[in-house]
Amino acid sequence: MDILLVASAFNSLTQRVYAELSDHGHRVDVVLATHGADEVRTAVRELRPELIIAPMLKTALPEDVWSEHTCLIVHPGPPGDRGPSSLDWAIAGEAPRWGVTVLQAEAAMDAGAVWAAVPFSVPPVGKSDLYRNEASDAAVAAVLLAVRRYADGSFKPQPQSDPSVRVVWRDFLRQERRRIDWEVDDTETVLRRLRGADSQPGVLDELLGREMFLHGGHPEDRLRGRPGELLATRAGAVCRATRDGAVWIPEIRPRKSSGDRAPFRRPAASVLASPAHPSSRGFSGRAGGGASEGGLPPRPAARPVRLPEMPVPLELPANRRTWTDIRYRQLGDVGLLTFSFPGGAMHTEHCRRMLTAYRYALSRPTSVLVLGGARDFFSNGIHLNVIEAAADPAAESWTNLNAMDDLVEAVLRTTDRLVVAALGGNAAAGGVMLALAADEVWCRTGAVLNPHYRRMGLYGSEFWTYTLPRRVGAETAERLVTEARPVSATAAAGIGLVDRLVPVAAQEFPAEVERMAAALADAPDLGRRITAKAQARERQEVVRPLAHYRDAELAHMHAIFFDPRAPYHALRSAFVRKVPSGSARPLAPVGEPGTGSIL
Repeated sequence: MDILLVASAFNSLTQRVYAELSDHGHRVDVVLATHGADEVRTAVRELRPELIIAPMLKTALPEDVWSEHTCLIVHPGPPGDRGPSSLDWAIAGEAPRWGVTVLQAEAAMDAGAVWAAVPFSVPPVGKSDLYRNEASDAAVAAVLLAVRRYADGSFKPQPQSDPSVRVVWRDFLRQERRRIDWEVDDTETVLRRLRGADSQPGVLDELLGREMFLHGGHPEDRLRGRPGELLATRAGAVCRATRDGAVWIPEIRPRKSSGDRAPFRRPAASVLASPAHPSSRGFSGRAGGGASEGGLPPRPAARPVRLPEMPVPLELPANRRTWTDIRYRQLGDVGLLTFSFPGGAMHTEHCRRMLTAYRYALSRPTSVLVLGGARDFFSNGIHLNVIEAAADPAAESWTNLNAMDDLVEAVLRTTDRLVVAALGGNAAAGGVMLALAADEVWCRTGAVLNPHYRRMGLYGSEFWTYTLPRRVGAETAERLVTEARPVSATAAAGIGLVDRLVPVAAQEFPAEVERMAAALADAPDLGRRITAKAQARERQEVVRPLAHYRDAELAHMHAIFFDPRAPYHALRSAFVRKVPSGSARPLAPVGEPGTGSIL
């Protein structure tokens, strides 16, 4: 069928619905509702779709559109659930199960007849992770079912007036209900509130005299202090005491009214240390007297102090509950280097620490090394939010890209073991190319890949001119980077971008990767494969050294970064600051608003 997607943003779910409907042979176009009702009307008039689907819509469809065409709304709640904060309420209420409903658009919000509904379990993860994984899996299943039913022509959608449907209206979950009382709330309550707003809108709070939004939360089992006190920093995150423990907060967003020149999500420590902050470096002032590993809370500080920088543990005992964004484990002949960065974005220090961790992993006696393997994002390339906030964004772009290239090159030059990239979730731009540097790419079936850079006005680097044609052929590589469209995991496997699909739920992905990696390490031909890999790398280096690919790519990127008129700068700023830009059809600039990475 000819299907038109209407969305408020071409976010992860819209991309996945687009890709999977295309895989099923439908002709799919996209229009962004952010460009106004007239843009939607024009798209409907010109494209004349047989069916209109809204995977993620924050505004109402024009009445003349839904009254004249069948329009299906994807609502992230079970049948009867109504309101704009469905997933937020599911997390706040500790619901063990939730659902996605595809319903027909009508005048009353979320009140239309139900075309399909699919339930899902709610694990203890952040809202954005839940949205991109369990909720996304259910949404795609519901959309495909609804489309089949619509095409069949005999299905009668169920009115919500049916007695079996329990209608519950849930208002917008406002900041008053999200607010943390650090003196009263226990750690689990704090974590639930932080996780329920990790992407948007964040939890409004006060830190060192300024109102800020806190994004994301992870438990800490040893550091202690007065409730609300800032205790320490680690890898850009800050640790804050609760009444019975502590939590790590990876990112902070200054409130726009604060006067901060960069009012968007960034690593928490960098926001607190920014020149805009009255206490600047070291977080002096109301932060208090630092941290104590267990024991009694420290005494109040008599004068301002600097927060201690805690080491980033690479290897952790199984019983530890603390936050680290990079972790190494070894299971027999398998090394597992897992990493998880907010929004999948990797800034300069992320890349440098990843390279250090990768070199450590290479020093261990293994025959198989797995990169990734966690649920949710693999990587989305360089960190646009950090770049946008830098005093010199061009210079930071260049530094960040070179650090990313260093990591990718290290993977490409590994010849003494097999390297596997295990993608539990989405990847884009340089993140896809990081995966392609490995010998095998394993991908959860729910992931979406964006193997291109064009929609951010970039040529790209990370050795894509070597790895992408090597995997899919020159013609397909050219099509991928010029069309710049999202690719489902299944389609990626079909063209050679992915070696093995992993058809499991997000929660089961890490264990399945461990099982698959152990089987690979036990394979009788593993030694032969490693030897052949080393010989191939030696031959390829003679034909054209890796340095030639890198130098050629970086020449393009240097010209873009340091040209103030290059579209990249305006596109980056619009993306980070969530300002609509570009044409709405057939595809919008590809990205997940607020992640700070190229998507």
